Amino acid sequence: MTAPGTPPTVDTLHQAGEPVADVPSHRPLQSSSTVYRGRIWDVVSDTFSLTPGAAPLTRDYIAHPGAVAVVVLNDRNQVLLLSQYRHPVQMVLWEIPAGLLDIEGEDFVVGAARELAEEADIACAEWHVLTDFFTTPGSSSEAIRIYLARGLSEVPEADRHVRTEEEAEIAFRWVDLEEAAAAVLEGRIHNPSAVVGILAASAAARSGFATLREAGAPWPEHPSQRGK
Repeated sequence: MTAPGTPPTVDTLHQAGEPVADVPSHRPLQSSSTVYRGRIWDVVSDTFSLTPGAAPLTRDYIAHPGAVAVVVLNDRNQVLLLSQYRHPVQMVLWEIPAGLLDIEGEDFVVGAARELAEEADIACAEWHVLTDFFTTPGSSSEAIRIYLARGLSEVPEADRHVRTEEEAEIAFRWVDLEEAAAAVLEGRIHNPSAVVGILAASAAARSGFATLREAGAPWPEHPSQRGK
């Protein structure tokens, strides 16, 4: 018997007993146009129907190239956090190294290693996929893959990226993983990649990271891979 107040469930996409998982769903598209072109991302307007013959709907959203982020752990089980000013929220946020996948054709893990070197002067020998997520699926196509990286070494000084503008203010701190997780749950860390990555790493640590995917695992949710 259904408990009082429990909403009915209509499952049209999954068979009973299957694992819970998001699935692709391609709806009839009637038109698509770019209504704004920006320096980094565009705004697209799509008109589509939920079902063939249904009344059309129009939705505007940010067309985003996707991004990668990295939870870096040292041999003391500390996570690397960096602080950076973010103007839209007018706050200095504690984050994990991250960046856009804005180089066409670049391998995802190569992009993550590049961003890590540019933002933190660090290289890592061991990489795994920690988790994948959409930042704001109601208004953006952005998908982010978060890696777990270990086996640290410093980038030689002669090869280091020169950080400018907001990045010139970046400061670093190594924080115990469980202390960082507590900071997330207490509402002291707000950056989405940091929140997701720290909590995912904390959960994965309970099994010694044994269940993580290989660094080159498929990522069909990335904008460049959808529909392939």
